[in-house]
Amino acid sequence: MIDFYFSGTPNGLKVKIFLEETGLAYRPIPVSLSRGEQFSVGFLAISPNSKIPAIVDNSPADGGEPATLFESGAILQYLAEKTGLFIPANPRGRNEVLQWLFWQMAGLGPMAGQMGYFNVYATQKIPFAIERYCRETTRLYGVLDRRLAGRDYIAGDYSIADMACYPWIVPHSAHGQNLRDFPNLQRWFSALGERPAVQRSYAGVEDVYLSAGKPVTEKT
Repeated sequence: MIDFYFSGTPNGLKVKIFLEETGLAYRPIPVSLSRGEQFSVGFLAISPNSKIPAIVDNSPADGGEPATLFESGAILQYLAEKTGLFIPANPRGRNEVLQWLFWQMAGLGPMAGQMGYFNVYATQKIPFAIERYCRETTRLYGVLDRRLAGRDYIAGDYSIADMACYPWIVPHSAHGQNLRDFPNLQRWFSALGERPAVQRSYAGVEDVYLSAGKPVTEKT
């Protein structure tokens, strides 16, 4: 059983998709960001950076003590390697998947996240910040669109690279993007949205942008 500390953000949803795709037994433990539960002493012991998601694997592959992990990319890699699913066994294929996973972690997520913050949540609209992050998010969408030309998935077969990127494309409108401008990305996005595990992952999850009734602070 995996204890899964979760909130309905893109980073939380990417791990939820993996868990649903594989059928791994997990216990979701909601973490309310608006109430500051990510700063509680108990959660800090699991996620020192006060961010979701985090997991506690009570049945690690080595049979030892429960394994605790934070950072969504590290969690995806850990779970993929534990199960042998959604990551190639051969080194070249594995590297292909990991470089796109790290691309999402280092580029798509941070830039789109900043765009969402300044475009939706910020109490003060700062045109320079919105323009800067919208432009970079557009560039990154273009990188992914070109990568998907002639490909069904980002790195060969369906993998953790796709699971990592998809939740960051879901709120494309809040990120100032129109998927009609990215036909390969739009095709891929529509296909992933038809997967039962993806649909289960999003069922009942509140849209963090549409539900933005009050601004969040940098602490959340």
